[in-house]
Amino acid sequence: MERAEKREFVTQLNSVFKQSGSVVVAHYTGLTVAEMGDFRTQMRNAGGTVKVAKNRLAKIALQGTEAEGMSDLFTGQTLIAYAEDPVTAPKVASAFAKGNDKLVVLGGSLGATVLDANGVKALAELPSLDELRAKLVGMIQTPASRIAQVTSAPAAQLARVFGAYARKDEAA
Repeated sequence: MERAEKREFVTQLNSVFKQSGSVVVAHYTGLTVAEMGDFRTQMRNAGGTVKVAKNRLAKIALQGTEAEGMSDLFTGQTLIAYAEDPVTAPKVASAFAKGNDKLVVLGGSLGATVLDANGVKALAELPSLDELRAKLVGMIQTPASRIAQVTSAPAAQLARVFGAYARKDEAA
């Protein structure tokens, strides 16, 4: 890499560390090109990104960010996975690591909080932002539908009583 490319890479990584909801750091030693491509595709489909990080440049990019505490994770062949949604990157990385032992999740960050491998796994088990929104909307709609049922129940009962009287009169 030339010096200008390195400078641009550091600037780009610095903005990633500042703006991402979460960042996952993992070792990828032994992954084939096809497996790495599959991992990148899964992450892209979920709304995240995977980058192979040069450790020295990543440590420079971490300086001055909230996630500066995770600089010791950058040893060996590392990659970073990140997304705006705090749950996306940990969820996809953990799922891929379960199916492939060559991807080893080392840790990551959630804003200013530095996570170890267990913290990333715990974050991966949380529902995504869209799932939480769906649950919230469902909880809000449930009382409204119950109110509608309660208010329409007396009218329905009256209609059944009138129907029963009408059938009784027809039979007599």
